[in-house]
Amino acid sequence: MTDTAPVTCDLCVIGSGMAGMSAALFAVDRGLSTVLVGRTGEIIFATGFLDLMGVHPLEAGTLWNDPWAGIAALVKDLPQHPYARLSTATVRAAFQNVIKFFETQGLSYTGFPDRNAAVLTAVGTVKLTYRVPLTMWSGVTARQHKAACLLVDIQGLKGFSARQIKATVGGAWPDLRTVKVAFPGAHPEGDVFPERLARSLETAGARANWAAVLEPHIQGAAAIGVPAILGISRSAEVMQDLEKRLGCQVFEIPTMPPGVTGLRMKEAFERGLAGRKVRLLLENKVFRAAHRDSGFLLEAGSMEPDRTIQASAVLLATGRFMGGGLQADRHAVREPIFNLPVQQPERRDHWHRENFLDRRGHPVNRAGLQTDEFFRPIDATGRPVHPRLFAAGSILAHQDWIRMKCGSGLAFSTAYAAVENALAELNKG
Repeated sequence: MTDTAPVTCDLCVIGSGMAGMSAALFAVDRGLSTVLVGRTGEIIFATGFLDLMGVHPLEAGTLWNDPWAGIAALVKDLPQHPYARLSTATVRAAFQNVIKFFETQGLSYTGFPDRNAAVLTAVGTVKLTYRVPLTMWSGVTARQHKAACLLVDIQGLKGFSARQIKATVGGAWPDLRTVKVAFPGAHPEGDVFPERLARSLETAGARANWAAVLEPHIQGAAAIGVPAILGISRSAEVMQDLEKRLGCQVFEIPTMPPGVTGLRMKEAFERGLAGRKVRLLLENKVFRAAHRDSGFLLEAGSMEPDRTIQASAVLLATGRFMGGGLQADRHAVREPIFNLPVQQPERRDHWHRENFLDRRGHPVNRAGLQTDEFFRPIDATGRPVHPRLFAAGSILAHQDWIRMKCGSGLAFSTAYAAVENALAELNKG
């Protein structure tokens, strides 16, 4: 351990995914000195869509146009789901706070007032989601009205196929055309990468050149669908400039992850949180943690522990298996930082169902931390492990956010509630 002065804070957030980033935002906005520790997690794989509630029950595959009605049905059927511990007002406030924050960072969202929108995915399927990046919204309305539309492939760009999208959705949207073009300045025989294209389009010259390539192919199209490459930090500005140059609507469709959409969210969070004076220890992890009545002592670093963090409260938002919040061996699923009890199937051979594509999902997908009503992890007796240790996001038990299509709602709202509860505990002194 490097002999340096410890970092002190009111709240240490462990995890840099959607739950961790939003928790740090909520905490610093409430006046808490905040440290965030985390390596790049699932956020880099984000499509940019903000899901609230899409599918319940899973075995029936029931889709919900009204996500709030979907949540009500879910809570009635699954009273242990994290949503059951949240009021509608809390969920709404969490979403509104994050969307307002994204707006200040140049990442604009839109959607219908109180229902899900149907958006195109990278493979041409249609997904219901609650809030959509502004750069993708014209695609929602174009599909809704079956408008004449041109979908654009870029030579050398992998993880996106306009032809595949047309083949998948074309039966319900007949007035689609596709074209494959070279991106100006790219090697005609080489691979091109979404981030590089997106950063180039933040210059007016690159936009002018690409508009010149696209313009001859418009041929009456009301809208042009392109891979998600319209800039990183100024995507709406890039889109609007291209629309002026081309004289028609332009919209993005996500590429296969990782792509620009997740990078936008990651950079927006990092810029905005740093501007709010959150201490960001990115590309770091917590190796060891100890708790006492007065708080927590954490040992963190990149390759090995090289600093200590003294925190009055901790919020665990480390995600599931991909983020490292849960680890599995041949016998059990474990939480590696605090060695917290993990709710899971009793036996290893009960983790998965026989059919890999079973619509109900696999029981291990709902493994995670059980908490009390204040989102504090509980021990085997049902008591909080520590009065100022909290958890939020996908590490929580009794939910399958991927199949339920509730990932962002789960992340934002549980982080919001956990921070509110942490603040209340800290105010007790």
